Amino acid sequence: GYLLIYHAFIAESTPPGDEDGEESEPEQTPESEPGWEMLEGAVGGVDRPEESARSSQASGAAGEQLDETAAEAGEEGDHQNNQNLPLPAGWEERQDANGRTYYVNHIARTTQWQRPGTGEDEVIYRSASGESHTQEERDNTTRSNQFNRRHHVSVDERSNRDSVSDNSSVIEQLHNLSISGEERPSGTRSRTTSESDATDSGARKSGTNSSTNSSNKSLNAEGLPSGWTLQVAPNGRVFFIDHISKKTTWVDPRTARPSPLPSQANVPNRRHQDDLGPLPEGWEERVHTDGRIFFIDHNTRITQWEDPRISNPQIAGQAVPYSRDYKRKYEYLKQQLKKPSNVPNKIEIKIKRNSILEDSYRQIHSISPNKVDTLKTKLWIEFDGEVGLDYGGVAREWFYLLSKEMFNPYYGLFEYSATDNYTLQINPNSGVCNEDHLSYFKFIGRVAGMAVFHGKLLDGFFIRPFYKMMLGKSIELKDMESVDTEYHNSLLWIKENDPTELELAFQIDEENFGQTISIELRPGGKDTRVTDENKDEYIQRVIEWRFINRVKKQMDMFLAGFNELVPLNLIKIFDEGELELLMCGIGSIDVKDWKHNTVYKGDYHPNHIVIQWFWRVVLSFNNEMRSRLLQFVTGTSRVPMNGFKELYGSNGPQLFTIEKWGSPTNYPRAHTCFNRLDLPPYESYQQLRDKLIKAIEGSEGFAGVD
Repeated sequence: GYLLIYHAFIAESTPPGDEDGEESEPEQTPESEPGWEMLEGAVGGVDRPEESARSSQASGAAGEQLDETAAEAGEEGDHQNNQNLPLPAGWEERQDANGRTYYVNHIARTTQWQRPGTGEDEVIYRSASGESHTQEERDNTTRSNQFNRRHHVSVDERSNRDSVSDNSSVIEQLHNLSISGEERPSGTRSRTTSESDATDSGARKSGTNSSTNSSNKSLNAEGLPSGWTLQVAPNGRVFFIDHISKKTTWVDPRTARPSPLPSQANVPNRRHQDDLGPLPEGWEERVHTDGRIFFIDHNTRITQWEDPRISNPQIAGQAVPYSRDYKRKYEYLKQQLKKPSNVPNKIEIKIKRNSILEDSYRQIHSISPNKVDTLKTKLWIEFDGEVGLDYGGVAREWFYLLSKEMFNPYYGLFEYSATDNYTLQINPNSGVCNEDHLSYFKFIGRVAGMAVFHGKLLDGFFIRPFYKMMLGKSIELKDMESVDTEYHNSLLWIKENDPTELELAFQIDEENFGQTISIELRPGGKDTRVTDENKDEYIQRVIEWRFINRVKKQMDMFLAGFNELVPLNLIKIFDEGELELLMCGIGSIDVKDWKHNTVYKGDYHPNHIVIQWFWRVVLSFNNEMRSRLLQFVTGTSRVPMNGFKELYGSNGPQLFTIEKWGSPTNYPRAHTCFNRLDLPPYESYQQLRDKLIKAIEGSEGFAGVD
C-alpha cells in the first residue's frame, strides 16, 4: 500500500500576540509558498482573501452574540458565518471521493448533506447533556473541530477515487467480520442522482430511523458533569469527552467504571454458524484497513492477529497431551517391524469405491498364510476409473473408507456397545448375519495389522475391553463403566451391598431375536444363589460372559489375522489406551495444534487475509466437519498420538501445508500424499467458506496431478 500525507493551514480565532497585548508579526500566507492549495471556508480550512476581513472581524468580537455578528455582516455574511459556526457536539464534517461535503452525527450514527445548525431556530445549539454553550465554549469546540476536520486533497483525483473504491471493496467483501456497528455514509463511495436528491430533501428510510432511535435509547447523558459529553466509537463502544481538559476516556465520570465492550451478537449480517462465541474478558475484535481482522487485549494493551478463542478447548478442541513414553514405545515397535526380503517391491490392490469391502476382502483374504509377507511391502492402491499416484495418500484413504465399511453395524459383524455410545464391539450374533463371519474377522484382523505395520489409522473406536483382550489382560468391573453405565451401576451395587435379598442365581437371561434364553454362568448355576460370600465370583463371571465368552470365536480369528502381520508380543509393551491410539489415533481435533503445525507456500503466510479466513472457517466447524476437512487433505480423519507435528507423508514426516493456487473461481484441491491443500486466493470470507464446504462434501475421487 501507500500513504498520502496532507498539509493544511489552520486559522486561529485569536492571533498569538493578541493575548499579551503585543502585535504579532504578519505570517507568510500559503499563497506565497509553492505547492500549497487554498481551501474554501469550511471549519478548519483557510479563508479566501476576500473573506479574511470578515473572519478577523468575527474572531475579534469574542464577546458579542452570534446573531449580532450575522446581522452586521449582511446577507452574504450570514451565509459565510453559518459556515464558520462550530458544529454541534458529536458532529463531524467530511468529504466523499467526489469532493462533496457531508456531515456525520456520531451520536445518532447518521449522515446528511445539510450542515447542522443552519435550519430555523438553530442558532444556539446544545450538547448531549442538554447544556447551552457560551461563546468561549464554542471557541474551544471550534478549535477541537479544526483538528478533527480533514480535507482530502488528491493530486490525481481519478487515482484517489480508484484507490478508495478498491479499499472499500476489500472491506465490504469481508464477511462483515468487523465488530464495528456504525453505519457508513451512503455517499462516501458512490451514489446515484436520485439518492442524492432524496437525501438533500431530508428524506430518510424507516430502517435508518429505527437504528437511530435504538442508538439514542442506548445513550444516557443524564448526570454528566459540566463540560462532558459522550459519543460512540467506530467499534460501537461508548467513550466520554472532557472538553475542559480536552481528553477522552472509556471511564464513565458518573460511576468511575469503564463502558462495556460492544457485543459480538450485534454485528450486522453475522451468521449463526460463524459465531464463535464471546471473546475473553477485556478483548476486542477489529478490522484493519486492508480487511484483516486483529484483536486487542485491553488488559495487557497489546494487539495480535491470532484469535484468542483458539486457546479455548470448548471452541478449538481439547489439547493433545504429548507422551514421550509412547513415542519411545512406538519407535521401538517400528524398529522390530522390518520389511521382509525376497518379496515384490509393492502389492497392487485395485478396488471400486462402491464395492470396497467385497473387493478388498477378495484380494486380501485370498493370500495364503505362507505369502502373507507380501502385505508388508509397499501398498499401491488404485480406485477403478481414477487417475491417482499412490505415494501414501491413496492408501490412507483406502484404510479410512474400508474401516468405515468393516465396522458398519449394518453388516452385522460389529455393533454399538450401547444406544447412547458409539464405541464398537463384536456382535455375538454375527454368524446369523453372515455365514462366513469368521473368515471376515480374520480379514479384518489382517487389515488392522496392515494399518499398524504401515503406520496408518483406522476410522473406528472399540470398547476398552476389546483392547485388553488383544493384550491378554483381565477385564475388571471399572472397564464396564464406559461401555454400559446402567449395567455397571447394578454390579457395583451388588459389590457394595448384600445381594441375598435379590434372590439372584448364577445365570443370565439374554434376549435373542425376541426369545429369552437363560444361560448358566457355571455348571448348576441356575440352582446356585448369589450371596455376600460368592458375589465377587458372580460379578467376574458376568463380566467374562459379557465381553469374552460370547465373542470368543470371533476374537480368536481377529487376533489370528492380526498376528500374521504384527506379532502380539510386540504390542504388549503398550497399555490399552496407547493401543487404541496406535490403531485409531485421536478422534477430537485441536485447532490450535493444527494451526501451529501448518506450513504455507506461495505468497501465503500466517497473517495473510485468506489464511485468516481459512482458520476462522475451521474454528466455526464442528468436530465432524473438521474431521472431514482433515480427511479431504490427508486421507484420514484421525490425528496421530502426539498431534499434527507427527503427520506423515510420502517421504516421512510431512506437516499440514497450505499453498496458494488457482483463481477465485476454482475449488480447493488436495494432495493427500503430501498433506497439502491448494487454496485459491478467494475474495471474501463467505466465498472461501462456501467453496471449501462444497469441495469437502463433493469430492469423490482422484484426478491425477498437473
